[in-house]
Amino acid sequence: MTPRDEYLIEAFIEMLSAERGAAENTLASYTKDIEDFSLYCSGKKVAIADVEIDTIRSYLTNLAQRGYAASSQARKLSSLRQLFKFLYSEGIRADDPSGPLDAPKQGRPLPKILSEDDVGTLLDRAEAEAMDDTAKPLVQLRAKRTWALLEVLYATGLRVSELVSLPASTIKQDRRFLVVRGKGNKERLVPLSSKAKQAMTNYVNGRQHADKQAESSWLFPSFGKSGHFTRQAFARDLKDLAIRTGITPARVSPHVLRHAFASHLLQNGADLRAVQQLLGHADISTTQIYTHVLEERLRQLVEEHHPLAKLMYEP
Repeated sequence: MTPRDEYLIEAFIEMLSAERGAAENTLASYTKDIEDFSLYCSGKKVAIADVEIDTIRSYLTNLAQRGYAASSQARKLSSLRQLFKFLYSEGIRADDPSGPLDAPKQGRPLPKILSEDDVGTLLDRAEAEAMDDTAKPLVQLRAKRTWALLEVLYATGLRVSELVSLPASTIKQDRRFLVVRGKGNKERLVPLSSKAKQAMTNYVNGRQHADKQAESSWLFPSFGKSGHFTRQAFARDLKDLAIRTGITPARVSPHVLRHAFASHLLQNGADLRAVQQLLGHADISTTQIYTHVLEERLRQLVEEHHPLAKLMYEP
């Protein structure tokens, strides 16, 4: 990096701090992005004040080659736009070379999913802990709750907010379906498996010993402000279960289990419209993301195992 580049970067960062009141984290992010670009320019023997549009294009290509996601490329380009606007406003440059460039397209991220085996492992571990009569009463009750939540979630694909706020009357009704009130106050029917009903009954029976919660109007009560168990607490318990099961906790969350519900249904032949109804999606395009997950998994399978994969997927 040349002394001239260092001076221009320092002047730009000072402007962001003094005139725009940018936070320390924002300033650090801009500095990191622009210094990276300056180092790239140094390798091309080009000063920042003399950069042309082709240099910026080749830099973005270089970012992609270095493994930066489209979102990270777009952020770095945004930083460069602000830099060149500053240089133009200060009369250091007669133009803004970043102006004609479009930000890298960011594809819709595919949801994380767990395999059927992974989900089965989680369910088996949750059930085993719920049935462990050697555990302390409160520890076992918590395990029963986790098992019930997990079974119902994977059996129904409920949103986690819908799951934790189920009324206590859910267990009192001998139904094969749950009536769920979702987004937009819309009701939908979701089937309830016998295993999920068993786990809920097991939990409620264990809850009878917790006097302060036994008469709660919520199926999964708590002493918090809402009166029912929170989605954050369930996410925490689910990650703890994943650790004990040997599954990386970053791969597991209530939302991932909802994704697994939908993906596993589709890969086993379920109709897309039926899955849309079960998930409570207003628009089928939202549900179609799961078909893209299956397509991506099939593509990866071919790439990893087909002897001519490299030839098949060459650009």
